[in-house]
Amino acid sequence: MTFTDYLIDISLIAIVLVQVKSRRLTVKSLLLPIGIVAYVAFNFLKGVPTAQNDLVLVIGAVAIGATLGGLAGKFTTVTRRADGVFAKAGLAAAALWILGTGGRLAFQVWATHGGGPAITHFSATHGITSATAWTAALILMALSEVVVRTAVLAWRSGLLSEGAARALGTAAPATVAPVSTGPAPASPVRSRTLVPSGVGSMMDSGDGPLS
Repeated sequence: MTFTDYLIDISLIAIVLVQVKSRRLTVKSLLLPIGIVAYVAFNFLKGVPTAQNDLVLVIGAVAIGATLGGLAGKFTTVTRRADGVFAKAGLAAAALWILGTGGRLAFQVWATHGGGPAITHFSATHGITSATAWTAALILMALSEVVVRTAVLAWRSGLLSEGAARALGTAAPATVAPVSTGPAPASPVRSRTLVPSGVGSMMDSGDGPLS
């Protein structure tokens, strides 16, 4: 293991330990663990082997990671206050997170400090074909644990949905002219003078007055 490996694992453990004391929950603090594990996956994950029982190992590790992450999120207390959303990791949440993250760290230390022959024997006995399968299993376990915990906290706090709403903005409602439901106003009628028909005939014929 390199110094970077130790630093990454310790950082993941510290993220939850600092929440043992209630801390403000933000979108940045939610996404930080995912960013750390995504960096590891990008640099060290070279593929997911599927030969013999390699895929079984990977799926099992992912299931364990998702379970630990979900329970860690469930046992984290989320409260809303006037100044924001706060998260407090209880003892159960911290223990579950350390069990996953610390367990991977301990396994890596053991594997590089004398545990190699035992892992090789176990792999040969159970149809695990290469070290790449173990690497993929550990990385994807970490990724599933982080993603599921983040999803649980995001759902419980509503932070991601609120952030998306702010990013999209709220369109101003269009102004609609009021519609009148009463009778339509009467059209103005142009006034005209009615002339008796007899008088009209006389005027048309040009007859003058009687002398």
